Amino acid sequence: MAINFTAHEVKLNLKKRTGLKTFIKNLFSREGQGLRNLHYVFCTDEYLLQINQEFLQHDTLTDIVTFELGEDPAITEGEIYISVDRVKENALKFKVTEEHELHRVIFHGALHLCGFKDKTKEQSALMRQKENEYLELYFGINS
Repeated sequence: MAINFTAHEVKLNLKKRTGLKTFIKNLFSREGQGLRNLHYVFCTDEYLLQINQEFLQHDTLTDIVTFELGEDPAITEGEIYISVDRVKENALKFKVTEEHELHRVIFHGALHLCGFKDKTKEQSALMRQKENEYLELYFGINS
């Protein structure tokens, strides 16, 4: 089981990576989802827009794009692309630290791979509840 973090053309200050990897593994376990490989790619708005256009036919900026790459729905093999530009802007917008917003998006992507959606108002409310639960757990452990 491997979790990797890569910065693509961005500077990334991701603290306590080993502890974060363990926490993400535990998130998958808590949600009853197997995990084989997970690769986070932190990138620019432009890079993520290109991915969004090419693979999802969406012509909009976004903070995250998540891909499930495995064939077994019970065991995740995925890639999560996160725009560091969007994270910074959203941190200002929501009046939270960049570190807090970055971890919210990291957990958001993991939750997508665990089967959580956010297309409807109800799904979005549950997703936000789960994000907050994991943020509280993570920062409670890592403060």
